[in-house]
Amino acid sequence: MAKRTTHRSSKGKKLYAVRDASGQFKDIQTYEAAHRADLAQASGGEKKAKAKAKRKAKKKAAGKKKAAKKKVSRKKVSRKKATKKK
Repeated sequence: MAKRTTHRSSKGKKLYAVRDASGQFKDIQTYEAAHRADLAQASGGEKKAKAKAKRKAKKKAAGKKKAAKKKVSRKKVSRKKATKKK
């Protein structure tokens, strides 16, 4: 990310200015807009953590799917005959 310098507009709003190598203004944004964009952007560490969590969840779901497919055989039990009442 390029280094930003702060300025104030004629209305008093805080501005961020980015200069190119020759010193000319490359980009000028209000502090509010630039700050919002910074918050919306995820850091490299956050992206890696999210991807890792996603892989872990996918692996766990695949394991559950395999467990659900296994058929359990029922235990055979002989039926009791009903006795006649006298």
